[in-house]
Amino acid sequence: MKKKIKYYIFNKPYNVLSQFTRESGSESIADYFFIDIKDVYPIGRLDKDSEGLLILTNDKSMNALILSPKQNKSKTYMAQVEGVFSKEASKRLKEGIPITVDKKVHQTLPAHAKKVEKPKYLWDRNPPVRFRKDIPTSWVELTLNEGKNRQVRKMLAAVGFPVLRLIRMSIEKLDLDQIAPGDIQEYNRQDFFKKLGIREV
Repeated sequence: MKKKIKYYIFNKPYNVLSQFTRESGSESIADYFFIDIKDVYPIGRLDKDSEGLLILTNDKSMNALILSPKQNKSKTYMAQVEGVFSKEASKRLKEGIPITVDKKVHQTLPAHAKKVEKPKYLWDRNPPVRFRKDIPTSWVELTLNEGKNRQVRKMLAAVGFPVLRLIRMSIEKLDLDQIAPGDIQEYNRQDFFKKLGIREV
């Protein structure tokens, strides 16, 4: 019997591992994904302390079609940072900055970052972010075409704005579509490919 290919979007909550196996008592995707398809796995990853869009599929071609730098797929994040985000920081990120990845210096590609108001549809995090009363915070929308380990956090810290909360909102035009944290939405192949800007062969 031919395997049925499935495509899902998971809104990964804070403190949940981007994998199906559990570690050290931490929650994983398996605590939310109850559909009996054993060969589904996440494409890419989100750190345990990050939230948002995670693709789950059993289509092995997705790794190269989404993660390869040659595909140049844009990813948009919403970050809550310490301090009042500045135009100078935005300019530096647009020019590219050096960060350390795997003990080597990596010059980031140009990224678009701007200060925004907190989206009205954004859910509260559980547990809430810890604030310091004497330090203001800002919301920053950042779009980039790379995916190095903890890259967004490293980039924002490098320009003086440590991240308090980080949410991946979209990859290309594939977005959370107001999917609640912990919820999963299934896509058909045609819509999934169209939103990701992938041409069917």
